[in-house]
Amino acid sequence: MEEQEVVPVNEEQLKYEALKKSANRTSNWRERLQAVEELGQLDHDQVADVLKARAQNDSVFPIREAAYRQLQKMGVSVPQPKRQEGDLVKGITKLLVRIKKSLPRDHSYEDFKAKLQKMRVDVYDTYEGDKGDEFDTWLEQKWASLRT
Repeated sequence: MEEQEVVPVNEEQLKYEALKKSANRTSNWRERLQAVEELGQLDHDQVADVLKARAQNDSVFPIREAAYRQLQKMGVSVPQPKRQEGDLVKGITKLLVRIKKSLPRDHSYEDFKAKLQKMRVDVYDTYEGDKGDEFDTWLEQKWASLRT
C-alpha cells in the first residue's frame, strides 16, 4: 500500500478565499463591510486587489471608505472615494412604483418596506447600507412621493 502525501492546509489562503467571497456578496452590506475590515488584517498577495475593487466599485459608500482606509494602512495609494450623487440603483423610482402598485391601495409604509426587502434584497441592502440611520426616513419619503 502506497503512502499518500499529506498536503498542509494553508489556513491563511482559506481565510482569504472566504473573506473574498464575503466581500463580493452583493446582498449583504454588513458582511461586505466586515470582510473588508478583516481582509486588511491578512498577509496575502491578493488582498489589495479585492480591496481596490471594493474601494472603487462598491455601491455602498461606507464600504468604499473602509476599503480605502485598509489600503492606506497597507501603503497602497488609491483615490479617496466620494459619495455617489443621484440614484445608487438605475431606475430606482420605476422599481419602487412597480412595488407600490403591486400592493393593496391601503397598504402601509411597513408593507411597502417589507415587500421591497423581499423582492429586491440587493436594492434594499444597497440603500440601507449607504443611507445608514437615514434609510427609513429616505425610504418613507420616497414611498409617500410615488405616484401609482
